[in-house]
Amino acid sequence: MKEGILYIVATPIGNLEDITYRAIRILKEVDLIFCEDTRTTKKLLDHYQITAETRSFYGAGSKTRKPQPKIDYVLDELKAGKNVAFVTDAGTPGISDPGNLLVEKVIENNISAVPIPGVSALTTLASVAGIDLGKFAFLGFPPHKKGRETFFKRVWDFGDLGAPVVYYESPHRLIKNLELLKTLAPEKKIILGRELTKVFEEVVRGNVSEILEYFENNPDKVKGEFAIIVY
Repeated sequence: MKEGILYIVATPIGNLEDITYRAIRILKEVDLIFCEDTRTTKKLLDHYQITAETRSFYGAGSKTRKPQPKIDYVLDELKAGKNVAFVTDAGTPGISDPGNLLVEKVIENNISAVPIPGVSALTTLASVAGIDLGKFAFLGFPPHKKGRETFFKRVWDFGDLGAPVVYYESPHRLIKNLELLKTLAPEKKIILGRELTKVFEEVVRGNVSEILEYFENNPDKVKGEFAIIVY
């Protein structure tokens, strides 16, 4: 039996119009769509009248562990000859999510993995940064607690090498991590994108102290995920 193909499909990060014709076609043609959260993906699929079967990419975790990716489950479906799409809640899979682990295992099993490119928060913010990003470091999400100071020390170190640093942040830790960054690198400048591609999209620019003060004075804007460039 011929094995199926895994399609890594980029989806919108907010505005549902930010998806390619090719991505829509693939999502309509595949046998299965594995999702980070089926409820989130359903909104996109309903919008484009896509009726392919969806399944969750995550299995139940214990009280002390996060739900684990169902990588073997996906492999079984591919080996059974089914064409499968993998999508996350928003953006390009493999960027700060387990999509890269899935692709690694698919390649190890000599199964084709095909990228269906599209939007990501990283490139969206970079396109309006207005600074030289010929080289930069992308660090994903900072650690929740342990290792947080080491993370921001790396931001400092890369800056000393002349490389801007791009990372993502959640609303729950934005203020705390800006405070930490202020103690380590108060002279650094920031370009911060929030609610990118959505109705309340905003790009805020300034030094660390100014950005921190802005959000302390506007707590109603500490919502959604943030893409941040430090330089």
